Amino acid sequence: MATNIRTPPLVIIGLDAGDPDLIQHWGAEGHLPTITTIMNQGCWGRTSGSELINEHAVWVSLFSGLSRGQHGYYSYRQLKPGTYDLEAVTGLDIDAPPFWSFLQERDKKVALIDVPDSAPIRGLAGVQLVNWGSHDSPEHYKLAAEPPELLQEVLQCFGPRLPVLEKHDSNAAKDQEIYRRLLHHVEKKGALCRHLLTRERFNLMVVVFAESHAASHQFWPYRPQAGGATRAAGDELTHATRDVYHAIDREVGLLLAQLPREANVFVVSSVGMEDDYPTMGLIENFCRQLGYQVPAEFSAGSSRPIDFARRIIPESWRIALSRHFSREKRERLLADQFRNGTNWRKTTAFAIPSPYTSFIRVNLQGREPEGIVEPGSAYTAVLDRFEADLKQLIDPQTNEPAVVRIARTVELFGCAPHPFLPDLFVEWKPNRFMARVVHPKTELRQRKPDWYRPSDHSSNGFVAAAGPSIQKRGALGEVEVLDLAPTFLRLTDLPLPEKLRGKPVATMLRD
Repeated sequence: MATNIRTPPLVIIGLDAGDPDLIQHWGAEGHLPTITTIMNQGCWGRTSGSELINEHAVWVSLFSGLSRGQHGYYSYRQLKPGTYDLEAVTGLDIDAPPFWSFLQERDKKVALIDVPDSAPIRGLAGVQLVNWGSHDSPEHYKLAAEPPELLQEVLQCFGPRLPVLEKHDSNAAKDQEIYRRLLHHVEKKGALCRHLLTRERFNLMVVVFAESHAASHQFWPYRPQAGGATRAAGDELTHATRDVYHAIDREVGLLLAQLPREANVFVVSSVGMEDDYPTMGLIENFCRQLGYQVPAEFSAGSSRPIDFARRIIPESWRIALSRHFSREKRERLLADQFRNGTNWRKTTAFAIPSPYTSFIRVNLQGREPEGIVEPGSAYTAVLDRFEADLKQLIDPQTNEPAVVRIARTVELFGCAPHPFLPDLFVEWKPNRFMARVVHPKTELRQRKPDWYRPSDHSSNGFVAAAGPSIQKRGALGEVEVLDLAPTFLRLTDLPLPEKLRGKPVATMLRD
Protein backbone atom coordinates (compact mmCIF):
# COMPACT_ATOMS: atom_id res chain seq x y z
CA MET A 1 0.00 0.00 0.00
CA ALA A 2 1.73 3.17 -1.15
CA THR A 3 1.47 6.32 0.94
CA ASN A 4 2.45 9.94 0.70
CA ILE A 5 1.20 10.93 4.12
CA ARG A 6 3.57 13.35 5.85
CA THR A 7 3.28 11.79 9.30
CA PRO A 8 4.16 8.06 9.38
CA PRO A 9 1.08 5.87 9.81
CA LEU A 10 0.44 4.60 13.33
CA VAL A 11 -0.47 0.92 13.72
CA ILE A 12 -1.67 -0.33 17.12
CA ILE A 13 -2.17 -4.06 17.65
CA GLY A 14 -4.02 -4.95 20.85
CA LEU A 15 -3.81 -8.28 22.67
CA ASP A 16 -6.75 -8.42 25.03
CA ALA A 17 -5.45 -9.65 28.42
CA GLY A 18 -2.07 -10.38 26.83
CA ASP A 19 0.14 -11.37 29.76
CA PRO A 20 3.54 -9.58 29.79
CA ASP A 21 5.41 -12.48 31.41
CA LEU A 22 4.05 -15.00 28.92
CA ILE A 23 4.79 -12.72 25.96
CA GLN A 24 8.38 -12.20 27.09
CA HIS A 25 8.87 -15.90 27.87
CA TRP A 26 7.37 -17.20 24.64
CA GLY A 27 9.14 -14.52 22.65
CA ALA A 28 12.49 -15.64 24.05
CA GLU A 29 11.63 -19.24 23.10
CA GLY A 30 10.91 -18.20 19.51
CA HIS A 31 7.14 -18.69 19.50
CA LEU A 32 6.29 -15.01 18.87
CA PRO A 33 8.67 -13.90 16.09
CA THR A 34 6.66 -10.85 15.00
CA ILE A 35 6.33 -9.36 18.47
CA THR A 36 9.96 -10.23 19.26
CA THR A 37 11.13 -8.39 16.13
CA ILE A 38 9.23 -5.29 17.23
CA MET A 39 10.81 -5.56 20.71
CA ASN A 40 14.30 -5.95 19.25
CA GLN A 41 13.95 -3.14 16.71
CA GLY A 42 12.48 -0.65 19.18
CA CYS A 43 11.55 -0.83 22.85
CA TRP A 44 9.16 -2.61 25.19
CA GLY A 45 7.95 -2.67 28.77
CA ARG A 46 5.20 -3.52 31.23
CA THR A 47 2.28 -1.15 31.60
CA SER A 48 1.50 -0.07 35.14
CA GLY A 49 -0.37 2.52 37.16
CA SER A 50 -3.50 3.03 39.22
CA GLU A 51 -5.74 2.27 36.24
CA LEU A 52 -4.70 -1.38 36.45
CA ILE A 53 -6.27 -1.86 39.88
CA ASN A 54 -9.04 -3.73 38.08
CA GLU A 55 -9.45 -5.16 34.58
CA HIS A 56 -12.68 -3.44 33.57
CA ALA A 57 -12.17 -0.10 31.82
CA VAL A 58 -8.43 -0.54 31.27
CA TRP A 59 -8.89 -0.27 27.49
CA VAL A 60 -11.03 2.85 28.07
CA SER A 61 -8.34 4.54 30.16
CA LEU A 62 -5.54 3.38 27.85
CA PHE A 63 -7.08 4.78 24.68
CA SER A 64 -8.71 7.88 26.20
CA GLY A 65 -5.87 8.93 28.49
CA LEU A 66 -8.49 9.64 31.16
CA SER A 67 -8.24 8.24 34.66
CA ARG A 68 -10.92 6.23 36.45
CA GLY A 69 -11.09 9.21 38.76
CA GLN A 70 -12.32 11.20 35.76
CA HIS A 71 -14.68 8.75 34.06
CA GLY A 72 -15.79 6.69 37.10
CA TYR A 73 -15.89 3.31 35.31
CA TYR A 74 -14.49 0.38 37.29
CA SER A 75 -16.70 -2.70 36.81
CA TYR A 76 -19.44 -4.25 34.71
CA ARG A 77 -21.67 -4.00 37.82
CA GLN A 78 -21.62 -0.71 39.71
CA LEU A 79 -23.62 1.18 42.30
CA LYS A 80 -25.92 3.71 40.68
CA PRO A 81 -25.01 7.11 42.19
CA GLY A 82 -27.58 8.46 44.66
CA THR A 83 -29.18 5.04 45.14
CA TYR A 84 -28.57 1.56 46.54
CA ASP A 85 -29.32 0.08 43.11
CA LEU A 86 -26.87 -2.03 41.13
CA GLU A 87 -26.65 -1.34 37.42
CA ALA A 88 -24.80 -2.76 34.43
CA VAL A 89 -22.16 -0.34 33.15
CA THR A 90 -20.10 -0.46 29.95
CA GLY A 91 -17.72 1.83 28.16
CA LEU A 92 -20.68 3.06 26.13
CA ASP A 93 -22.21 4.65 29.24
CA ILE A 94 -19.36 6.98 30.16
CA ASP A 95 -17.76 10.13 28.80
CA ALA A 96 -14.22 9.04 27.91
CA PRO A 97 -13.71 9.46 24.16
CA PRO A 98 -10.70 7.62 22.69
CA PHE A 99 -7.80 9.64 21.35
CA TRP A 100 -8.88 9.08 17.75
CA SER A 101 -12.04 11.11 18.38
CA PHE A 102 -9.78 14.16 17.94
CA LEU A 103 -9.33 13.14 14.30
CA GLN A 104 -12.93 14.11 13.50
CA GLU A 105 -13.18 16.64 10.69
CA ARG A 106 -9.47 16.24 9.97
CA ASP A 107 -7.94 15.01 6.74
CA LYS A 108 -6.84 11.68 8.24
CA LYS A 109 -8.29 8.23 7.79
CA VAL A 110 -8.70 5.58 10.46
CA ALA A 111 -9.25 1.82 10.47
CA LEU A 112 -10.58 0.64 13.84
CA ILE A 113 -11.38 -3.04 14.29
CA ASP A 114 -12.86 -4.60 17.44
CA VAL A 115 -11.62 -2.08 19.97
CA PRO A 116 -13.13 -3.22 23.32
CA ASP A 117 -15.62 -1.06 25.21
CA SER A 118 -16.18 1.19 22.22
CA ALA A 119 -18.68 2.26 19.57
CA PRO A 120 -18.24 3.75 16.08
CA ILE A 121 -17.70 7.52 16.00
CA ARG A 122 -19.37 9.50 13.26
CA GLY A 123 -17.33 12.06 11.41
CA LEU A 124 -14.19 9.93 11.13
CA ALA A 125 -12.95 9.16 7.64
CA GLY A 126 -12.16 5.49 7.04
CA VAL A 127 -13.65 2.28 8.45
CA GLN A 128 -14.79 1.27 11.93
CA LEU A 129 -16.01 -2.18 12.97
CA VAL A 130 -16.88 -3.03 16.57
CA ASN A 131 -17.85 -6.27 18.31
CA TRP A 132 -17.42 -8.59 15.35
CA GLY A 133 -14.77 -10.64 17.16
CA SER A 134 -14.41 -9.07 20.60
CA HIS A 135 -14.56 -10.41 24.16
CA ASP A 136 -17.34 -7.99 25.07
CA SER A 137 -20.76 -9.40 25.93
CA PRO A 138 -23.23 -9.40 23.02
CA GLU A 139 -25.94 -8.55 25.58
CA HIS A 140 -24.52 -5.07 26.06
CA TYR A 141 -22.34 -4.44 22.99
CA LYS A 142 -23.94 -4.56 19.57
CA LEU A 143 -22.26 -5.36 16.28
CA ALA A 144 -21.90 -2.09 14.39
CA ALA A 145 -19.87 -0.39 11.69
CA GLU A 146 -19.15 3.02 10.21
CA PRO A 147 -19.96 3.63 7.45
CA PRO A 148 -23.06 1.48 8.05
CA GLU A 149 -22.79 -0.34 4.72
CA LEU A 150 -19.45 -1.78 5.85
CA LEU A 151 -21.33 -4.14 8.15
CA GLN A 152 -23.11 -5.88 5.29
CA GLU A 153 -19.82 -6.31 3.46
CA VAL A 154 -18.21 -7.92 6.50
CA LEU A 155 -21.15 -10.25 7.10
CA GLN A 156 -21.21 -11.35 3.47
CA CYS A 157 -17.46 -11.89 3.14
CA PHE A 158 -16.51 -13.17 6.59
CA GLY A 159 -19.72 -14.35 8.22
CA PRO A 160 -21.61 -13.42 11.41
CA ARG A 161 -20.16 -12.13 14.64
CA LEU A 162 -17.66 -14.51 16.21
CA PRO A 163 -19.06 -15.85 19.51
CA VAL A 164 -17.18 -15.38 22.80
CA LEU A 165 -15.62 -18.80 23.36
CA GLU A 166 -15.24 -18.99 27.12
CA LYS A 167 -17.10 -21.44 29.35
CA HIS A 168 -16.15 -21.77 32.99
CA ASP A 169 -18.02 -25.07 33.44
CA SER A 170 -16.69 -26.96 30.40
CA ASN A 171 -14.83 -30.27 30.32
CA ALA A 172 -11.74 -31.50 28.46
CA ALA A 173 -13.63 -32.46 25.31
CA LYS A 174 -15.35 -29.07 25.15
CA ASP A 175 -12.06 -27.29 25.83
CA GLN A 176 -10.44 -29.09 22.91
CA GLU A 177 -13.25 -27.89 20.67
CA ILE A 178 -12.90 -24.34 22.03
CA TYR A 179 -9.16 -24.54 21.33
CA ARG A 180 -9.70 -25.44 17.67
CA ARG A 181 -12.38 -22.79 17.25
CA LEU A 182 -10.18 -20.09 18.78
CA LEU A 183 -7.40 -20.88 16.31
CA HIS A 184 -9.95 -20.64 13.50
CA HIS A 185 -11.21 -17.30 14.89
CA VAL A 186 -7.68 -15.87 14.89
CA GLU A 187 -7.15 -16.89 11.27
CA LYS A 188 -10.51 -15.45 10.26
CA LYS A 189 -9.82 -12.22 12.13
CA GLY A 190 -6.47 -11.87 10.38
CA ALA A 191 -8.08 -12.30 6.97
CA LEU A 192 -10.70 -9.67 7.82
CA CYS A 193 -8.03 -7.21 8.95
CA ARG A 194 -5.95 -7.66 5.82
CA HIS A 195 -9.06 -7.18 3.71
CA LEU A 196 -9.96 -3.90 5.40
CA LEU A 197 -6.52 -2.44 6.10
CA THR A 198 -4.88 -2.96 2.73
CA ARG A 199 -7.53 -1.58 0.41
CA GLU A 200 -6.76 2.11 1.04
CA ARG A 201 -4.39 4.40 2.91
CA PHE A 202 -4.89 4.97 6.63
CA ASN A 203 -3.15 7.29 9.06
CA LEU A 204 -4.24 5.29 12.11
CA MET A 205 -4.98 1.56 12.39
CA VAL A 206 -6.12 -0.07 15.64
CA VAL A 207 -6.84 -3.81 15.72
CA VAL A 208 -7.53 -5.79 18.90
CA PHE A 209 -7.42 -9.59 19.10
CA ALA A 210 -9.74 -10.97 21.80
CA GLU A 211 -8.72 -14.62 21.50
CA SER A 212 -5.77 -14.14 23.87
CA HIS A 213 -8.27 -13.21 26.62
CA ALA A 214 -10.52 -16.24 26.14
CA ALA A 215 -7.60 -18.65 25.76
CA SER A 216 -5.85 -17.48 28.91
CA HIS A 217 -8.92 -18.09 31.05
CA GLN A 218 -10.09 -21.28 29.34
CA PHE A 219 -6.77 -23.12 29.28
CA TRP A 220 -5.22 -21.73 32.46
CA PRO A 221 -5.50 -25.06 34.36
CA TYR A 222 -3.68 -26.94 31.57
CA ARG A 223 -0.54 -24.82 31.36
CA PRO A 224 2.77 -26.47 32.39
CA GLN A 225 3.24 -23.98 35.25
CA ALA A 226 0.07 -25.32 36.86
CA GLY A 227 1.78 -28.64 37.46
CA GLY A 228 -0.14 -30.52 34.81
CA ALA A 229 -3.69 -30.44 33.55
CA THR A 230 -6.40 -30.59 36.15
CA ARG A 231 -8.61 -32.35 33.63
CA ALA A 232 -7.38 -35.24 31.52
CA ALA A 233 -6.88 -33.75 28.07
CA GLY A 234 -3.71 -35.35 26.74
CA ASP A 235 -1.02 -33.08 25.34
CA GLU A 236 -3.20 -30.98 23.05
CA LEU A 237 -4.12 -28.36 25.65
CA THR A 238 -0.80 -28.16 27.53
CA HIS A 239 0.34 -25.35 25.27
CA ALA A 240 -3.08 -24.22 24.05
CA THR A 241 -2.71 -20.64 25.26
CA ARG A 242 0.75 -20.37 23.73
CA ASP A 243 -0.61 -21.73 20.45
CA VAL A 244 -3.31 -19.04 20.36
CA TYR A 245 -0.72 -16.31 21.05
CA HIS A 246 1.45 -17.80 18.28
CA ALA A 247 -1.49 -17.76 15.86
CA ILE A 248 -2.14 -14.08 16.67
CA ASP A 249 1.56 -13.30 16.20
CA ARG A 250 1.46 -14.98 12.78
CA GLU A 251 -1.58 -12.97 11.65
CA VAL A 252 0.02 -9.75 12.88
CA GLY A 253 3.10 -10.59 10.83
CA LEU A 254 1.03 -11.16 7.70
CA LEU A 255 -0.80 -7.90 8.29
CA LEU A 256 2.33 -5.81 8.86
CA ALA A 257 3.92 -7.25 5.72
CA GLN A 258 1.21 -5.50 3.67
CA LEU A 259 1.32 -2.15 5.48
CA PRO A 260 3.76 0.73 4.93
CA ARG A 261 7.30 -0.11 6.06
CA GLU A 262 7.62 3.39 7.51
CA ALA A 263 4.74 2.87 9.96
CA ASN A 264 5.16 3.25 13.70
CA VAL A 265 3.94 -0.04 15.16
CA PHE A 266 2.74 -0.71 18.71
CA VAL A 267 1.72 -3.97 20.35
CA VAL A 268 -0.16 -3.34 23.58
CA SER A 269 -2.20 -5.42 26.00
CA SER A 270 -4.72 -4.43 28.64
CA VAL A 271 -3.81 -6.61 31.64
CA GLY A 272 -2.10 -9.91 32.37
CA MET A 273 -3.29 -13.13 33.95
CA GLU A 274 -2.72 -14.85 37.29
CA ASP A 275 -4.09 -17.50 39.60
CA ASP A 276 -7.11 -16.09 41.38
CA TYR A 277 -10.36 -17.34 42.85
CA PRO A 278 -13.78 -15.88 43.76
CA THR A 279 -14.04 -14.03 47.07
CA MET A 280 -17.51 -12.45 46.98
CA GLY A 281 -18.75 -14.70 49.79
CA LEU A 282 -15.83 -13.73 52.02
CA ILE A 283 -16.23 -9.96 51.71
CA GLU A 284 -20.01 -10.11 52.16
CA ASN A 285 -19.64 -12.13 55.35
CA PHE A 286 -16.82 -9.86 56.51
CA CYS A 287 -19.03 -6.78 56.24
CA ARG A 288 -21.95 -8.43 58.00
CA GLN A 289 -20.20 -10.43 60.72
CA LEU A 290 -18.00 -7.53 61.78
CA GLY A 291 -20.97 -5.18 61.96
CA TYR A 292 -20.27 -2.83 59.06
CA GLN A 293 -23.27 -3.89 56.98
CA VAL A 294 -26.37 -4.57 59.09
CA PRO A 295 -28.96 -7.02 57.69
CA ALA A 296 -32.50 -5.82 57.15
CA GLU A 297 -35.17 -7.17 59.47
CA PHE A 298 -37.91 -8.77 57.41
CA SER A 299 -41.24 -8.88 59.20
CA ALA A 300 -43.16 -12.14 59.23
CA GLY A 301 -46.06 -10.36 57.55
CA SER A 302 -44.09 -9.02 54.58
CA SER A 303 -46.06 -9.55 51.39
CA ARG A 304 -43.06 -9.35 49.04
CA PRO A 305 -42.60 -12.74 47.32
CA ILE A 306 -38.84 -12.56 47.58
CA ASP A 307 -39.01 -11.97 51.36
CA PHE A 308 -41.34 -14.94 51.72
CA ALA A 309 -38.92 -17.07 49.69
CA ARG A 310 -35.99 -16.07 51.90
CA ARG A 311 -37.90 -17.17 55.00
CA ILE A 312 -38.98 -20.62 53.82
CA ILE A 313 -36.36 -21.71 51.22
CA PRO A 314 -32.88 -22.66 52.49
CA GLU A 315 -30.00 -20.67 51.01
CA SER A 316 -28.47 -23.77 49.37
CA TRP A 317 -31.76 -24.43 47.57
CA ARG A 318 -32.00 -20.80 46.42
CA ILE A 319 -28.47 -21.02 44.98
CA ALA A 320 -29.27 -24.27 43.17
CA LEU A 321 -32.49 -22.81 41.72
CA SER A 322 -30.76 -19.66 40.52
CA ARG A 323 -28.47 -21.71 38.24
CA HIS A 324 -31.41 -22.27 35.94
CA PHE A 325 -32.13 -18.54 35.57
CA SER A 326 -30.82 -16.32 32.80
CA ARG A 327 -27.95 -13.97 33.58
CA GLU A 328 -30.32 -11.01 33.42
CA LYS A 329 -32.67 -12.66 35.93
CA ARG A 330 -29.80 -13.52 38.29
CA GLU A 331 -28.58 -9.93 38.14
CA ARG A 332 -32.06 -8.65 39.03
CA LEU A 333 -32.26 -11.02 42.00
CA LEU A 334 -28.80 -9.99 43.17
CA ALA A 335 -29.71 -6.30 42.89
CA ASP A 336 -32.94 -6.84 44.82
CA GLN A 337 -31.17 -8.77 47.56
CA PHE A 338 -28.46 -6.11 47.79
CA ARG A 339 -30.90 -3.19 47.96
CA ASN A 340 -33.48 -4.72 50.30
CA GLY A 341 -31.31 -7.04 52.38
CA THR A 342 -29.53 -4.27 54.32
CA ASN A 343 -30.59 -1.88 57.03
CA TRP A 344 -28.99 1.19 55.50
CA ARG A 345 -29.75 3.41 58.49
CA LYS A 346 -27.41 1.28 60.62
CA THR A 347 -24.76 0.44 58.00
CA THR A 348 -21.39 2.20 57.97
CA ALA A 349 -19.74 0.41 55.04
CA PHE A 350 -20.73 -2.23 52.52
CA ALA A 351 -19.37 -4.31 49.64
CA ILE A 352 -20.54 -3.84 46.06
CA PRO A 353 -20.92 -7.43 44.76
CA SER A 354 -17.86 -8.45 42.73
CA PRO A 355 -16.32 -11.90 42.17
CA TYR A 356 -12.59 -11.15 42.59
CA THR A 357 -11.33 -7.70 43.62
CA SER A 358 -13.63 -6.40 46.37
CA PHE A 359 -15.18 -2.92 46.15
CA ILE A 360 -15.96 -1.24 49.48
CA ARG A 361 -18.15 1.82 49.82
CA VAL A 362 -18.63 3.92 52.96
CA ASN A 363 -22.28 4.78 53.65
CA LEU A 364 -21.46 8.47 53.43
CA GLN A 365 -23.81 11.32 54.30
CA GLY A 366 -24.63 13.47 51.29
CA ARG A 367 -23.58 10.79 48.85
CA GLU A 368 -25.66 7.72 49.76
CA PRO A 369 -29.46 8.08 50.17
CA GLU A 370 -29.37 7.04 53.84
CA GLY A 371 -25.73 7.70 54.60
CA ILE A 372 -24.86 7.79 58.30
CA VAL A 373 -21.09 8.44 58.20
CA GLU A 374 -20.15 12.11 58.25
CA PRO A 375 -17.57 13.36 55.74
CA GLY A 376 -14.10 14.20 56.96
CA SER A 377 -12.59 12.56 60.03
CA ALA A 378 -15.52 10.15 60.55
CA TYR A 379 -15.18 8.91 56.96
CA THR A 380 -11.43 8.41 57.42
CA ALA A 381 -12.00 6.63 60.73
CA VAL A 382 -14.33 4.08 59.10
CA LEU A 383 -11.73 3.38 56.40
CA ASP A 384 -9.00 3.05 59.06
CA ARG A 385 -11.06 0.56 61.06
CA PHE A 386 -12.09 -1.38 57.95
CA GLU A 387 -8.48 -1.67 56.78
CA ALA A 388 -7.30 -2.74 60.22
CA ASP A 389 -9.89 -5.53 60.29
CA LEU A 390 -8.95 -6.67 56.79
CA LYS A 391 -5.29 -6.87 57.77
CA GLN A 392 -6.18 -9.23 60.62
CA LEU A 393 -7.71 -11.82 58.29
CA ILE A 394 -5.61 -14.99 58.12
CA ASP A 395 -5.71 -17.96 55.78
CA PRO A 396 -5.64 -20.78 58.36
CA GLN A 397 -4.23 -23.27 55.87
CA THR A 398 -1.01 -21.29 55.39
CA ASN A 399 -1.18 -18.88 58.35
CA GLU A 400 -0.61 -16.03 55.87
CA PRO A 401 -2.63 -12.81 55.45
CA ALA A 402 -5.78 -13.41 53.41
CA VAL A 403 -5.67 -9.89 51.93
CA VAL A 404 -2.61 -8.82 49.92
CA ARG A 405 -3.49 -5.25 48.94
CA ILE A 406 -5.84 -2.47 50.09
CA ALA A 407 -6.00 0.73 48.04
CA ARG A 408 -7.91 3.89 48.95
CA THR A 409 -9.53 5.64 46.03
CA VAL A 410 -8.81 9.13 47.38
CA GLU A 411 -5.10 8.30 47.38
CA LEU A 412 -5.07 6.13 44.26
CA PHE A 413 -6.69 8.75 42.03
CA GLY A 414 -6.04 11.94 43.99
CA CYS A 415 -9.69 12.81 44.48
CA ALA A 416 -12.33 13.42 47.13
CA PRO A 417 -14.75 10.59 48.01
CA HIS A 418 -15.96 9.73 44.55
CA PRO A 419 -19.60 9.73 43.41
CA PHE A 420 -19.04 6.62 41.24
CA LEU A 421 -15.97 4.77 42.49
CA PRO A 422 -15.77 2.58 45.61
CA ASP A 423 -13.75 3.92 48.53
CA LEU A 424 -11.53 0.85 48.83
CA PHE A 425 -10.21 -1.70 46.34
CA VAL A 426 -9.34 -4.94 48.13
CA GLU A 427 -7.23 -7.69 46.58
CA TRP A 428 -7.27 -11.11 48.19
CA LYS A 429 -4.57 -13.75 48.34
CA PRO A 430 -4.47 -15.61 45.01
CA ASN A 431 -3.24 -19.18 44.38
CA ARG A 432 -6.22 -21.12 45.76
CA PHE A 433 -9.90 -20.89 46.68
CA MET A 434 -10.20 -19.87 50.35
CA ALA A 435 -13.35 -21.45 51.71
CA ARG A 436 -12.45 -20.24 55.22
CA VAL A 437 -10.48 -17.35 56.71
CA VAL A 438 -10.24 -16.31 60.34
CA HIS A 439 -10.37 -13.01 62.20
CA PRO A 440 -9.72 -12.56 65.93
CA LYS A 441 -13.44 -11.89 66.40
CA THR A 442 -15.00 -14.34 63.95
CA GLU A 443 -14.57 -16.90 61.21
CA LEU A 444 -15.58 -16.24 57.61
CA ARG A 445 -16.72 -18.99 55.27
CA GLN A 446 -17.80 -19.00 51.64
CA ARG A 447 -19.30 -21.64 49.41
CA LYS A 448 -17.82 -22.45 46.05
CA PRO A 449 -20.00 -20.29 43.76
CA ASP A 450 -21.75 -21.54 40.68
CA TRP A 451 -19.64 -19.18 38.56
CA TYR A 452 -16.17 -20.47 39.46
CA ARG A 453 -12.96 -19.75 37.57
CA PRO A 454 -9.38 -20.22 38.87
CA SER A 455 -7.92 -17.18 37.09
CA ASP A 456 -8.29 -13.44 36.97
CA HIS A 457 -6.22 -10.50 35.81
CA SER A 458 -2.91 -9.17 37.08
CA SER A 459 -1.99 -5.53 37.47
CA ASN A 460 0.39 -5.22 34.51
CA GLY A 461 -0.02 -5.24 30.75
CA PHE A 462 2.49 -5.20 27.91
CA VAL A 463 3.67 -2.64 25.37
CA ALA A 464 6.22 -2.81 22.56
CA ALA A 465 6.91 -0.30 19.78
CA ALA A 466 9.13 0.12 16.74
CA GLY A 467 9.30 2.46 13.77
CA PRO A 468 10.94 5.63 12.45
CA SER A 469 9.66 7.71 15.38
CA ILE A 470 10.57 5.14 18.05
CA GLN A 471 13.90 4.86 19.85
CA LYS A 472 15.75 1.55 19.89
CA ARG A 473 16.02 1.34 23.66
CA GLY A 474 15.18 -2.28 24.43
CA ALA A 475 13.61 -2.89 27.84
CA LEU A 476 12.04 0.25 29.35
CA GLY A 477 10.78 -1.20 32.61
CA GLU A 478 7.33 0.06 33.60
CA VAL A 479 5.30 2.39 31.37
CA GLU A 480 2.39 4.34 32.88
CA VAL A 481 -0.74 3.27 31.04
CA LEU A 482 -2.14 6.82 30.99
CA ASP A 483 0.95 7.94 29.06
CA LEU A 484 0.05 5.83 26.03
CA ALA A 485 -2.80 7.98 24.67
CA PRO A 486 -0.64 11.15 24.77
CA THR A 487 2.09 9.18 22.99
CA PHE A 488 -0.36 8.10 20.27
CA LEU A 489 -1.58 11.69 19.89
CA ARG A 490 1.99 12.92 19.50
CA LEU A 491 2.62 10.29 16.81
CA THR A 492 -0.50 11.34 14.90
CA ASP A 493 0.64 14.97 15.04
CA LEU A 494 -2.25 16.12 17.24
CA PRO A 495 -2.18 18.51 20.21
CA LEU A 496 -2.60 17.10 23.72
CA PRO A 497 -5.87 18.05 25.44
CA GLU A 498 -5.42 19.60 28.87
CA LYS A 499 -7.66 17.03 30.56
CA LEU A 500 -5.26 14.16 29.84
CA ARG A 501 -3.43 13.05 33.00
CA GLY A 502 -0.44 11.49 31.25
CA LYS A 503 2.30 12.70 28.95
CA PRO A 504 4.12 11.20 25.95
CA VAL A 505 6.64 8.53 26.89
CA ALA A 506 9.91 10.38 26.31
CA THR A 507 12.03 7.23 26.48
CA MET A 508 10.08 5.81 23.53
CA LEU A 509 10.01 8.74 21.12
CA ARG A 510 12.79 10.11 18.97
CA ASP A 511 13.34 13.87 19.18
